[in-house]
Amino acid sequence: MLQSETSFSDPQQKCNMAHSNVWFSRPRTYGKGSRQCRVCAHQAGLIRKWGLDICRQCFRERCKAIGFTKSN
Repeated sequence: MLQSETSFSDPQQKCNMAHSNVWFSRPRTYGKGSRQCRVCAHQAGLIRKWGLDICRQCFRERCKAIGFTKSN
């Protein structure tokens, strides 16, 4: 076998660890990345108090249905 005819001639075989394979490879069991809104699956602005686990935008839309009232 010649040096130029190695098994790495195809770029697809050469690099199996592409960005798409590595980007979300580790498990998210703790931290901000492990939690999401139960309504829209958004991860930022999460209200976790009282076990709500709802993002702030969804909370504002559904606060009256949940039973929250605004006080002065």
